[in-house]
Amino acid sequence: MLDKGSVCELSAALQPLPENPVSLPLLKRLLLMVVKTFMDMDQDSEEEKELYLNLALHLASDFFLKHPDKDVRLLVACCLADIFRIYAPEAPYTSPDKLKDIFMFITRQLKGLEDTKSAQFNRYFYLLENIAWVKSYNICFELEDSNEIFTQLYRTLFQVINNGHNQKVHMHMVDLMSSIVCEGDSVSQELLDTVLVNLVPAHKNLNKQAYDLAKALLKRTAQAIEPYITNFFNQVLMLGKTSVSDLSEHVFDLILELYNIDSHLLLSVLPQLEFKLKSNDNDERLQVVKLLAKMFGAKDSELASQNKPLWQCYLGRFNDIHVPVRLECVKFASHCLMNHPDLAKDLTEYLKVRSHDPEEAIRHDVIVSIVTASKKDLSLVNDHLLNFVRERTLDKRWRVRKEAMMGLAQIYKKYALQAEAGKEAAKQISWIKDKLLHIYYQNSIDDRLLVERIFAQYLVPHNLETTERMKCLYYLYATLDGNAVKALNEMWKCQNMLRHHVKDLLDLIKQPKSDSYNKAVFSKVMVITRNLPDPGKTQDFVKKLAQVLEEDEKVRKQLETLVSPSCSCKQAEVCVKEITKKLGSPKQPSNPFLEMVKFLLERIAPVHIDTESISALIKQVNKSIEGTADDEDEGVPTEQAIRAGLELLKVLSFTHPVSFHSAETFESLLGCLKMDDEKVAEAALQIFKNTGSKLEESFPHIKSTSGFYSRGETLTKQRRGHLARPNIKVYSVFLCLFVSQIQGLKLMVRWLLGVKNNQSKSGNSTLRMLTAILSSDGDLTEQGKMGKPDMSRLRLAAGCAILRLAQEPCYHEIITLEQYQLCALVINDECYQVRQAFAQKLHKGLCRLRLPLEYLAVFTLCAKDPVKERRAHARQCLVKNINLRREYLKQHAAVSEKLISLLPEYVVPYAIHLLVHDPDYVKVQDIEQLKDIKEALWFVLEILMAKNENNSHAFIRKMVENIKQTKDGQCPDDPKINEKLYTVCDVAMNIVISKSTTYSLESPKDPVLPARYFTQPDKPKAANVLGAVNKPLSATGKLQTKLSRMETISNASSNSNPSSPGRSKGRLVSQTHIHVHSFI
Repeated sequence: MLDKGSVCELSAALQPLPENPVSLPLLKRLLLMVVKTFMDMDQDSEEEKELYLNLALHLASDFFLKHPDKDVRLLVACCLADIFRIYAPEAPYTSPDKLKDIFMFITRQLKGLEDTKSAQFNRYFYLLENIAWVKSYNICFELEDSNEIFTQLYRTLFQVINNGHNQKVHMHMVDLMSSIVCEGDSVSQELLDTVLVNLVPAHKNLNKQAYDLAKALLKRTAQAIEPYITNFFNQVLMLGKTSVSDLSEHVFDLILELYNIDSHLLLSVLPQLEFKLKSNDNDERLQVVKLLAKMFGAKDSELASQNKPLWQCYLGRFNDIHVPVRLECVKFASHCLMNHPDLAKDLTEYLKVRSHDPEEAIRHDVIVSIVTASKKDLSLVNDHLLNFVRERTLDKRWRVRKEAMMGLAQIYKKYALQAEAGKEAAKQISWIKDKLLHIYYQNSIDDRLLVERIFAQYLVPHNLETTERMKCLYYLYATLDGNAVKALNEMWKCQNMLRHHVKDLLDLIKQPKSDSYNKAVFSKVMVITRNLPDPGKTQDFVKKLAQVLEEDEKVRKQLETLVSPSCSCKQAEVCVKEITKKLGSPKQPSNPFLEMVKFLLERIAPVHIDTESISALIKQVNKSIEGTADDEDEGVPTEQAIRAGLELLKVLSFTHPVSFHSAETFESLLGCLKMDDEKVAEAALQIFKNTGSKLEESFPHIKSTSGFYSRGETLTKQRRGHLARPNIKVYSVFLCLFVSQIQGLKLMVRWLLGVKNNQSKSGNSTLRMLTAILSSDGDLTEQGKMGKPDMSRLRLAAGCAILRLAQEPCYHEIITLEQYQLCALVINDECYQVRQAFAQKLHKGLCRLRLPLEYLAVFTLCAKDPVKERRAHARQCLVKNINLRREYLKQHAAVSEKLISLLPEYVVPYAIHLLVHDPDYVKVQDIEQLKDIKEALWFVLEILMAKNENNSHAFIRKMVENIKQTKDGQCPDDPKINEKLYTVCDVAMNIVISKSTTYSLESPKDPVLPARYFTQPDKPKAANVLGAVNKPLSATGKLQTKLSRMETISNASSNSNPSSPGRSKGRLVSQTHIHVHSFI
């Protein structure tokens, strides 16, 4: 702090004589001393105030206020700001003019805040901070020119604010301006305009920071400034005094911005809008409607609930006499539905009326509003609103119909195909697919073409991968109503017919020209024209196309490929692109001829059905028949899906017969012929009838096989009492006897299932007979006179019979372990069809929870099936059954006493038992055999361990440990069998340890082992043989890989376990498909 002498010297130095002026550097140094001195001073010392009074007065002289150097002016401004702080609340300056000059001077210095990179920016910030903290400008309230000072200050701050300023600068500006509004007596219109102009959209876009500053100021001063805002709008809206402000023309923009900032600013203004809604001026009503649409439709707006009279008045404008007003109301509806679902009920009745509006544009926009909201979230619209769209699909105007149909198609694709909102939403709009296809019955060709386009793009998108596309078509067809199915069939027939017409035109063009040629071409052109929109105009375009086809061989060949019955979907896509590219012209963006050609190509291009698609579709049908499809998940009962799938194949065999011409497709159809279900076989025969004209030429082996089985099927129907062809002959007495054997087996099993007790021991004798059939490979006489197909059928019949009996508790109890193992080995039969049919029967019994849990372990033996599809099918069956049981346990918590028969993890002991007694597991520690064991165990453990529910990994580990404490229940005294048991357990333990990180935790429950399969735990753990399983291959070369029992005949080795089922020979001998007749 300076003493009195120093202050006097400083004052004298700052007051130089005109003839001896002080240099600028010295002046700056002196001012810096003054700035530092004032910065360190506080308000408490009256002596210091008196000491510096003359200096303070001198700093306000024109010499400093008008000094040419900006640094001097900045330092003086900082000094003056500190002087107002030190001498507060009374300033040392008493002259109103001087005060005005000082504050206008300070305001001008604040412009330096604009350059945030300036070396002096911190000093400018200090100036702002000082005057904001002290509220220095409040001194001006008593001045006559206060409004001019405040207005200039506001303008300056709004001009200098930019994105380079931090939050502190913004805060101090708000503090400075808000103190003027809140503590002043009034706010002039000029000052209010200075604030509001920053809210006008044009200014808002130019300077976003100024908008944010004005927004923050209005929020801070809402209560104080509200009366002045109300007065402004009252002057303009009610009294029509637009001259009161330059912002009068932006009054509706300002209302919207102010409402978004703080609705309390408009408490007294909103009732004025209700008055304006009833104005006689159409344009004024339209402006108010646009404004209120934005205010009511804003995301967080509560205006409708807070001001119900205004909301009701606004709804009345839906019935306004002026078309643009009604149109604006309808456009608003989508935003309101999306942001305020609670208002949907209020809007529904008004939208219903507008959906029948005489103006096409309004009906169109009603559809657009509802569809837009639906695509955002289906829950935003109710069923009534969707029905309005449904009704408009029959509108008299094509533009409205098209919008309604396309809107429904987009909604269906999003919520039914892509399932973006779950099954409930998909169910809610399930009617859309039927409604869209019903439109195909309309007479207008435009409607029919749009239905075809919608089908190809939205109902069954053609760009899906083949399997997914056919799955989509399969379940769509299964869920369509009768009329929609007929419409879809008609669509395919019409497209097929047009394809033939184009093919005929191409054939005609190749012929030499003559009078008859011209007549034939003209006739064909007319036929094609009738299948395209606007036939009057299209006729000339089709003629032009015929001429192009005559002249351009490349286009003609592409079109020939496109209409060829053998054209694939991928080929069709390429052909369409090439043709449109050839006929299009970049110089002519709008080309009516090209548009017509595109319409034609859309109708004739096979974008859904080809040979690959038919094959995928048949596989999908077979999945449903086998019980491995996701029918229930798709909301379709399996029987309904199968029935619809077969009907779909029959229709496609009529419209696309060549697409069925593949060996894979015909072999799948043969499999259908051999099924017990007569409807399936009948459908397969019908498809063969429609598609098999060249079957003998192209696929002779299938033709001969088909003939054999068709005769057998006819014979079977005769024996069942059905009427067959009158000229059929019994082609083999032996076949009759063979059929009698199988029918006898079925009869015996049905009788036992009806009796449901074994008091007569008939069950034991039947089981002995069935196991004898299995042990002898189906040849009970063992004289080698039976053919392999007949032996396969007997084995399948015996295996399925045991499965049927095992579903009844009284017979399940008497099935011995040897019989259980023989039954299980049927799934590894040498005949592909036996394996397939047995797996289907097994899966069906398990899914119905009729077969005991040990039969689920049978699928473990499928791990080495040489056919990839069979392994995949077995895995699907395991997944489905395991998930089914887990879901059942979740829904029936009270069945804990039956846990051992339901908990999927309990399949592990049975799987271990089957592998121990596997006839192919001969050498206990053979590397290749142990690898097979490991593969089989992982086949089931991979699915069980996919989810560690209730610490199931530890439970499985504990279960395997417990098994190692026991002996084999079937052969407890056989050391080799027990060694196998412990080895398989070690393999299982190795898998659990290597695949889980939680196996070491405490098991949630103590596993209970099945008593029939394992003895009581009375022996210590056996030696670990994991080293044998993981033993590396020899360094000199790879060990010879053991051929799978599914690929070669396994010789019954002399060291095989005699107590294990001995029918290892010939299991899965070959991948050759020995077909099993549908007698079984």
